[in-house]
This record gives sequence, C-alpha cells and structure tokens, in this order.
Amino acid sequence: MPEDKKAMRVGQVFDAVAERYDLMNDLMSFGLHRLWKAFTVSLARVRPGERVLDIASGSGDLAGAFRARGADVCMTDINRRMLARGRDLALDAGQTAPAVQCDGEHLPFPAGSFDCVTVGFGLRNMTHKEIALAEMTRVLKAGGRILVLEFSQVWKPLEKPYAWYSFNVLPWLGQRIAGDAPAYRYLAESIRTHPDQKTLAAMMEQAGLEQVEYFNLSAGVVALHRGWKLR
Repeated sequence: MPEDKKAMRVGQVFDAVAERYDLMNDLMSFGLHRLWKAFTVSLARVRPGERVLDIASGSGDLAGAFRARGADVCMTDINRRMLARGRDLALDAGQTAPAVQCDGEHLPFPAGSFDCVTVGFGLRNMTHKEIALAEMTRVLKAGGRILVLEFSQVWKPLEKPYAWYSFNVLPWLGQRIAGDAPAYRYLAESIRTHPDQKTLAAMMEQAGLEQVEYFNLSAGVVALHRGWKLR
C-alpha cells in the first residue's frame, strides 16, 4: 500500500469495525488474545502510581488492566471511534479514562513523561514504524520500558495453513460479523508485511532501547517485544 494512502485506509478500516471489534477479536483468535494481553500485563510489571501510555489503545483492554493495578494510564488512538469506545468502556467500568486522539508517530507529550509505554496490535498499522518507536522511546523515562504486542512470523510448518486461514477465514468472518470483508483482508495483508521478530527487535534497539527481548506466543502467531530505556 502506498505510504500516502496507508493512514487513510487504516482509518477507514477501524471506522468500519469499531462496534464489532471485540467480538471479532474473540472469534478470530479463539479467545487467545485475552491470554496474550494478560501475558503482556504480567511482563510490564506495572506498579501502583506509575504512569503508563497505551498507544493504539482501541477498546482499552490493556489500559483497563493497568488501571486495575493502580497505574495512571493515558489512552491514545489515531481513530476517534475506537478511542471513544475504549473511553466509554472504561467509564462503564468505573475507571477514570484520560484519552488523547493522536498519531503514534507524533506523540503530544514531553520527553520522559511515562514509566511504561505499550502498544497492542497497533504498530503494524503505523506508516513509519521506526519513527513511532523513536517517539515511544522519547516520551519514556530513563529506566522505563516499552512493550510491543503484535502479530509476527508464525512457526514455519504452520505458514501455509495460517496464510489460508488469514486470507480466507478472516475476510469471511469479517463479512458476516462486521459486514466488512475488505477490512479483514487488510488485516491479513498487514500481518504479512509486518517485520518479523528479529527485525522488530533490531528496530527497537535502533530507537535507543536496550536489553530488547521477545517472546513468541501461539507458535509465533504473536510476539511480545520488551525493551528498556536505561539512560
């Protein structure tokens, strides 16, 4: 997809699927996305009173889990409908929900503002991932950490069946549940073009993070990367 059209296309996709986003996540992942996010929360090691920035927050699963641990969480998303959904769900749960609509490549926060920065299934939708990672590092305090939960390169013996599932079943589900097959065809395409585990780890190091490591989940369908800003 041409760079100058990607942001517009991503906006169209999430405008279309916002109302059925959580249901589709459960169906597409057979509920596993909840375990992937729980693992992310456990490795974030967020303590009460810490400031957390959750980028591409969507319906706010990660943000809500961090708030439940006593963190001061700010939700951001480039898509207004998704951000509003996440804010409303947080308010329904009785949580204070600061929410800022912004581009992950241009974060409107001072340097060194947060103890932890997270992005769950949002990095692959950003046009310039290296700029987004640099911005996340900029707003992170020294000693803080960044966690990136994202689709990744699946275990090689599963490549063909996974590709078939991605390009056939996902659009089919998208049409029947969300009424938008092209949105979920885009999802499959964005997964295929996203950097693999080692490439993303190298990109995080180039952004200024250290001790970068990654954890393959569900045979590499998803990977969680974690890096630290040590100075």
